[in-house]
Amino acid sequence: MPDVRTALISDVMECAELLKILFSQEHEFTPDIETQSRALSMIIENPELGKIFICEVDGVIEGMVMLLFTVSTFLGKKVALLEDMVVAPESRNKGLGSLLINHAIAFARREGFGRITLLTDGDNDAAQQFYRSKGFSQSEMVVFRKLLD
Repeated sequence: MPDVRTALISDVMECAELLKILFSQEHEFTPDIETQSRALSMIIENPELGKIFICEVDGVIEGMVMLLFTVSTFLGKKVALLEDMVVAPESRNKGLGSLLINHAIAFARREGFGRITLLTDGDNDAAQQFYRSKGFSQSEMVVFRKLLD
């Protein structure tokens, strides 16, 4: 039976392995286990930054999703950025992604967040369809980023 829970520091390596899968699929990212482990640890050790939820099946982490926290001046509330939603390839299409995202949405509602925002690759039709099925809608906003040294 799948179980969704908040990630612990002891889960970092398994989560970093999942991120390796995710970042290998995405156009703009290259996996780096050390970097991802450091970032995961930073979030777990500083819960004011966000929450990482994992889905375990028989004691093995098969999926994860992360909510990073900020504030919307428009809404006058806390908001979350949903990041790094990934399910191990052999565990896909079994409802684990739905368990994870439903858990994240329930957490955000319970904690009084006003919005969850996410990004996905423009050509990832399966992900876009999944997020729409969970009540997300596509924004007219355009993403810009500047990498800092």
